[in-house]
Formats: sequence, C-alpha cells, structure tokens
Amino acid sequence: MGSTWADSSQEELTVLITGFAPFKKEHPVNPSWEIARSLPEYLPPIRAKTAAPSEGTPLLPPVRLLVHPEPIRVNYQTVRGLVPKLWHLDGENDGDEDATKPKPKKIDMAIHLGMAGPRLFYSIERRGHRDGYNMRDVDGELLGDDERRVKQGKDWVWDGMPSELLTEFEMEDVLERWRRYSPPGSDLRISEDAGRYLCDFIYFSSLSQLYRAGQPRKVVFFHVPSENSEKNFTLGRELVIQLVRSMVESELAREVKQPKGDGDL
Repeated sequence: MGSTWADSSQEELTVLITGFAPFKKEHPVNPSWEIARSLPEYLPPIRAKTAAPSEGTPLLPPVRLLVHPEPIRVNYQTVRGLVPKLWHLDGENDGDEDATKPKPKKIDMAIHLGMAGPRLFYSIERRGHRDGYNMRDVDGELLGDDERRVKQGKDWVWDGMPSELLTEFEMEDVLERWRRYSPPGSDLRISEDAGRYLCDFIYFSSLSQLYRAGQPRKVVFFHVPSENSEKNFTLGRELVIQLVRSMVESELAREVKQPKGDGDL
C-alpha cells in the first residue's frame, strides 16, 4: 500500500535551506536565493498529477522548510562564521544567555543552494572538499587556509578532517525518487565535484561540522542553473520541494530497513 503525504502523529522534521547572494556582475540576481526565499513554510502534499509514492513508502511527518532569512554573502569568512550557528550543535542560543528565549529549532537535514554557470541541468553534490580554494571571494579575499593551517597547527578549524567528506544520504535512492516526483524532462544528476569555490566551501563546512560533532551528515548541496528568469525560479522551487520530499522519504525508508541501533543512523 502506498503512503499519503504526511502522518501528523510523527514528530515534525525541520529541513534548513540556504541560498547565496549575487557575486558576479553578469549575474546581478542569484537564482539560488530567489528559489530559496520563495519556498513554502511546510512541505506541501503531493499533487494529483505527480507520481505517487512507491509501494511501502513510509508516511511522512510534517516537514518544515526553514529558510535562512537572508542570502549568504559569497565570502569565505562569512560562511566559516555562519555554519556552526546554522546547525546549533552546541545546544545554545548563539551565545544568548536569556533562558526565557526558546532554543533554536533542531535541524534534521539541510540543503545548501548555489548557482552553477550557464548550464541547463540540476545537480546534487555527493562530496565536499577541504583543500584547493584558490579563487577570490566577492570581496577579493583568498581563503588562505594553506598558511593558516601551518601557522595554527592543531588549532586550525579543519585540523584532522579528511580531504573529502561525503553526505550520508543514499544519493542514488534520493535521485531515483527525485526524478519520479519532478516535472517531466527535468535533467537531474549527481555530481562528484562541487567546484572548490563558495558552494563547495559551505558544503564542506557543514559536513565537517557534523563530522566533528559525531552527528549524521544529513546535508546536500544543490546546484541550479544561473539563468535569471521566472521560469527558472519556478522550476527550481518545485525541484527543491521534491528534493526535500525525496530526502525525507529515503531516510524514513532506510529506517524501516535498518531500525536505529542496527545501522548507521
């Protein structure tokens, strides 16, 4: 028996979504942010014309789409300072000691959105990279981690990190579900190289934050075409919604196969 779109008896899941600010004169609008800021607050039900869930797919809980409230500046140090605050892994209120304020919402999964040149396909990245960031950011600054690594030694923020970190989503399964739910003709792919610029940098930053905290690396990077058009924004919005659905479905299906305590979850 197939599933309906939500099971209100389950605890709500929260999916963090971020987008970048513009960084090239020829691209005064960054579609990643235009797409992110247009998303609904909750994952909507499956439309009648959309492919139904496959047999045995678990019921989905309410899924909140928590969009970071502003586009992220394409600046290495801005990203480095922001990522730990996005995940709230320390359980604190970002340094605010006021106990009357609610604690930040636990993030269950995340999608970082970014722009990838004049191409027509959409890709989800499997891996982030620690090294090789040789391009200047929007403020003309280099990352400078080669020098920082030598100077800071064990105090370097990524000391002990592998050169690559992979998402823990089952990407082929996510892709199969994503293609089934997305508009016909959408060119959706898995990529192995996020580009050694701010897209790759924010991805590795999130992956390393989770890795160091011993938390599941439930994050992906989603590259969208650079075309500045309402058509591109509308399609991108739909693809993000269906990507969220596919990620949640994939994880819930894996939990059914591997109950907690018997697998990696």
